[in-house]
Amino acid sequence: MDIRLGDILTMKKAHPCGSREWEVLRVGMDFRLRCTGCGHTIMIPRSKAEKNIRGVVHTDGTEGKE
Repeated sequence: MDIRLGDILTMKKAHPCGSREWEVLRVGMDFRLRCTGCGHTIMIPRSKAEKNIRGVVHTDGTEGKE
């Protein structure tokens, strides 16, 4: 899966604040994500994040379901 810094990920489950969108702050074996609704940041293993992604909006404006 092609995930880059600054991408916006749409997840299957909503954050408790109600937002489903997360901004990618760090990429590697773990992802650091920031909730676009409330600003909360989390570290999540790459395998768990990739399983829960519904869609990706890349920083260059392209969109896709990975």
